[in-house]
This record gives sequence, structure tokens and C-alpha cells, in this order.
Amino acid sequence: MRIIISAFPRRLLLSLLSFGILFAACAEGAMTAAGGIRKWVGPEVRVPGGGNFRTVIYYGPWQCSPTLMNYCRDKCAGEGYALQGCIWLADVKMDFSGDVVRAGSRFGMANCCCNYPALSKAQNDAARGKWKNIRDGFRERWAERFGEWPREADGSPYQAHHLRDLKHGGNPTDWDNIIPYPKDVHETLLGLYNQCYAGQPPWTTAGGSYPYGE
Repeated sequence: MRIIISAFPRRLLLSLLSFGILFAACAEGAMTAAGGIRKWVGPEVRVPGGGNFRTVIYYGPWQCSPTLMNYCRDKCAGEGYALQGCIWLADVKMDFSGDVVRAGSRFGMANCCCNYPALSKAQNDAARGKWKNIRDGFRERWAERFGEWPREADGSPYQAHHLRDLKHGGNPTDWDNIIPYPKDVHETLLGLYNQCYAGQPPWTTAGGSYPYGE
């Protein structure tokens, strides 16, 4: 059985692991301009009560799937905004293997580029300051739930990425809005976000249902 869940269910992700599963992970693969895949892999861990649990994060960015595009269109409309584009930032797979049942979930994490008004520089700086004030503690809390915060090959921590960017009103301290992101790929997102909010292709049209092979 595989459960497919899209959009931003990070509270569900946290609740599934809140009983104390900790996992370390490694980065492997290479991201290329053609859309290669960077992968953060958690090992199989024993679940209290029996069974094993594994989490894998695949990093984009990619064009949103039709499901994510529809989600974003509804999300923007529900808040009184128009959708200008959608960027699929990461795909999270979580799989459980037990003696009797096998189950899994899949989370598409995307930024919905609604026509949100941009914050002023002062407002943006204030939001960034809130994030910097909690950054070290946030990584520690992440480690308590998921193991060590992901690290680059040189040992430096992955940067944190706000899915809804701070410039467009993203919450700087909300778990649902933050994901560890490899530095080299993270640094390309500013230009892609600018394209998306400007309603430029390829972010205005849907791509495939999955960004990589099963």
C-alpha cells in the first residue's frame, strides 16, 4: 500500500516521528543544470513495537506535478490571490516495513507563487532576523527528531530554505515552511523564484507526476 500525499504536510511528518525515531543521513548524487537529483537518505530504523522506517528526500527544483499545480491554484484563490507559477522544491518519501504491513507516504513540497505583495526591505530584514535568532535552536530541535541536521561534504550544515520566501510573507519560524537544502542548489532558487513570481515559464505549466524513476 502506498499513500500519496501532496503539498505541505510537515506537521504530519513530525507527528509520525514524534515517538522518538532518530535517523542520520547522507547526501549523494549530483544536481545538474539539466535537472539531476540530489538525495538525502535516512537509514532503516527500528520502530518501537516492531518494523523498520526509512525516509528519503529528493531535491529539485522541478515543474510542479498536475496535483501540486491544482493545489497551489486552490490555495492562492482561497487566500484571495492569483497563481503565477509553482516550483516543486523537494519530494519526501517515507516507507514503513513491518511483519504484517508495508505502508508509505509521499510528500511533494512546493512553493505556490501567488501574487503576494512583496514586503518592504525593513519588513524582510525583520523576518530574517527572527529566523537568525532561532536558527541554531531550530537545528537542535530538528536533530532531536530526525538525527543530525544534514551536512555538506565539507561538514558544514545544509542551509535552511523557506518554502514561501520571506520576501513574500513566508513565516520565518514555522516548521511547515522550512526544509534543509543543499547550498549550491539553494543559491539558484532566488533567480527561479523571481521567474515564478513574474509568471515566466516553465513554472506556469505542470510537469510530470513524479520527478524521478520509481
